[in-house]
Amino acid sequence: MSGHGAPDTGADELKAAGKAGLRAVVVAASWHQQVMDGLVDGALRAANEAGLPEPRLVRVPGTFELPVAAARLAGDYDVVVALGVVIRGGTPHFEFVCQGATAGLTEVSIRTGVPVGFGVLTCDTEQQALDRAGLAGSVEDKGHEAMSAALLTALALSAE
Repeated sequence: MSGHGAPDTGADELKAAGKAGLRAVVVAASWHQQVMDGLVDGALRAANEAGLPEPRLVRVPGTFELPVAAARLAGDYDVVVALGVVIRGGTPHFEFVCQGATAGLTEVSIRTGVPVGFGVLTCDTEQQALDRAGLAGSVEDKGHEAMSAALLTALALSAE
């Protein structure tokens, strides 16, 4: 689909999200601008390919702030896509932020019933993040994958 190693989620399935009138919001951290720009571009591209109107983009300072923003916005949108990146350093900070963001975003999705696309990169090095950001030369496009997964989940739930 994106040429960056994204799984084939089915373009026709994604187009059904646009036809269903789904509304999406992208909540993105601000740290690591190059990586974040790639993730945001990938998510917006997936929404565009699905035929959705331009998703709202909300920027927060870092990955740790994603859950509170997602929780506040989930009631107004059909899907929330959370994008961030945490790169391991020499302190336990990496584990705390990754665990907090993951648990928080999972809790938002379960509590609200709104699919949350998980586009948080947890990497050992900056190069690993660049490789997953959907940039030219990247092998993966995690922003695109996160939006696609959230939209397909919303469609599956609406069929219930």
